[in-house]
Amino acid sequence: MTTASAVRPASTEEAAAALAGLSDATVRPVGAGSRAEWGGGDAPGTVTLHTGGLDRIVAHNPGDFTAIVQAGVPLAELQRHLGREGQWLALDPPDRGGTIGGLVATADSGPARHRYGGVRDLVIGITVVLSDGSVARSGGTVIKNVAGYDLGKLFAGSYGTLGLVTQVAVRLHPLPARTATVVAATADPGTLTGAVRAMSRHPLEAMALDVSWRSGEGRLLVRFGGVTAEARAADAAKLLRDVDVSVVADDESIWAAQRSAQRGPAVVKVSALPTDLPAVLAAAGEATVVSRAALGVSYLSFPAGDDLAARVAAARAALAPRPTVVLDGAGLVDAPWPAPDPGTLALMRRVKARFDPAGMFRPGTYVGGI
Repeated sequence: MTTASAVRPASTEEAAAALAGLSDATVRPVGAGSRAEWGGGDAPGTVTLHTGGLDRIVAHNPGDFTAIVQAGVPLAELQRHLGREGQWLALDPPDRGGTIGGLVATADSGPARHRYGGVRDLVIGITVVLSDGSVARSGGTVIKNVAGYDLGKLFAGSYGTLGLVTQVAVRLHPLPARTATVVAATADPGTLTGAVRAMSRHPLEAMALDVSWRSGEGRLLVRFGGVTAEARAADAAKLLRDVDVSVVADDESIWAAQRSAQRGPAVVKVSALPTDLPAVLAAAGEATVVSRAALGVSYLSFPAGDDLAARVAAARAALAPRPTVVLDGAGLVDAPWPAPDPGTLALMRRVKARFDPAGMFRPGTYVGGI
């Protein structure tokens, strides 16, 4: 099961035994490797802990809209399984074969975050192995479970720096029978922001509300799901003024392109206010922008070039003090993470010390060099 440089457990128990025997090593959990450069590089000699052997869908309870899944299960495989029962895990990040464990570790997301929330909102139970080989569990398979400390929210977005996620319980949603998308086009950032506001202030219950910006041209994309999706999209389109509006029923290619545009040679994730959209577009330069516009979360995807690092640095400087993180292309910069508030960093260090006192899991790769 183990070598000097790799561990491949097939169960939580095997993972616990392996980690207990690696007390002097540094460890990096890896699923499919689709987000391998996120968070920056690891120290030489780091042991890779592969989750590919943790590949079972342990349980699917359609009546309860819950499932229990091991960390190495590919998201695409899980969605196919759930789809047979007309359900899905409402997470739709760009699909590069990523696993459930990698998805939880990076808290990656896609357009569906607008309605359904992110990883932290959909994980209701979690099993993790800590650096001393101990196993910790939190939550369960009941959607309103409130027993114990919510480890799922803590480990979501921890980038493998606190411990190894081996299994999660997730809440599910009905798979929409139909979808339709309002597409509104404009080359004016102010008009585009106004269109976002016009949509955001109405209780539309849209599945997704995104902005796409490329080469000085912008589009607002508002997706609806359900048997009345096209009619609801047509009604929503009437709310927009001063833009070129259409309704697209066969819309999957639109959203596949939107998700794909979140990846690239270098991608900067920006956390801002929805009203900051014009500033984000201005800072992007020649980058493509994908924005969860009503949430203020945007992705700037830069094309390859000799001055790529300089363009990324310039965009981050223009967006300051808004927090920015370099995802793809993290190795291009010295500090892919934003500088944290001193009080926040002190709290994060205490959390790291509590869960990984040996500093085994990816030391120095998280926010503030944790």
